[in-house]
Amino acid sequence: MADFFNIDNLIGYKPEHMLLHGPTKLLLDNFHWHDPKIGIVASYTPKARDVHDHFGVFRGVDQIEAFAQASIVSCGTFLECKKLNCTPLQLKERFVPAFISVGMVTFHNYLAEGETFISIGKIRFYKFRQMVSDGRIYKVPAGLDLTKYFSDFNESRLDNYDLGEDFSLIAELFDITGRALKKETFTTNK
Repeated sequence: MADFFNIDNLIGYKPEHMLLHGPTKLLLDNFHWHDPKIGIVASYTPKARDVHDHFGVFRGVDQIEAFAQASIVSCGTFLECKKLNCTPLQLKERFVPAFISVGMVTFHNYLAEGETFISIGKIRFYKFRQMVSDGRIYKVPAGLDLTKYFSDFNESRLDNYDLGEDFSLIAELFDITGRALKKETFTTNK
């Protein structure tokens, strides 16, 4: 694991060190582009467990969760850790990430086991541990080296969803909102 205090973005950082879900709930494989106050590009390839009992299809609800993990959870955790000068594990001792709301989502296609996709998230709002993002999910062309492909990505390309024509639009997501809630909230509301 890279030293969290010495990184400027999540490129090369392992999602399992950023997101503190159990391994069957982690829907991110890699971070490919990240500007902490602008947005992120992350990828995932659905596993057999992700499509079990769903006819081999990676469900829309799971796509929303993968997008949220890539955008509001990863980006929000990164910014909050930097602000509080702590690691993600230390942040987990104090806060729990939670969905606040999901705005409009339009699905254009589906994903199946083994089909790699990217979540492109644009941060629209971040304040008081709450983040809102918009974005898209695209199926990645087979065999594409995502690290190389996104090595020269920038904010302008993010804003315009500037990708090759061989990427397939899967979903458009708006107003995906999450907030880090204090752990006491969960112990006092029982």
